Amino acid sequence: METIFVLLPLALLIAAIAVGFFIWAARTGQFDDLDTPAVRILFDDEEPRPVQQTGNHGSGTGNRDSAVSSPPASSVR
Repeated sequence: METIFVLLPLALLIAAIAVGFFIWAARTGQFDDLDTPAVRILFDDEEPRPVQQTGNHGSGTGNRDSAVSSPPASSVR
């Protein structure tokens, strides 16, 4: 019987905390848009940004395209 005097107020305290968190979440807009996050995966990604050239063409650092060689001029049509 003594345990009910401990467990009942403890259960009411936990329930009050849970209700308080729910009210806080509802007031701060946590439940405003439940559909968009579920379908966001279906949207296309934005186009990637173009890589900006840094201007160090002879040093070999900072230029991603320096290791890529172009095809010979005779094979280009």
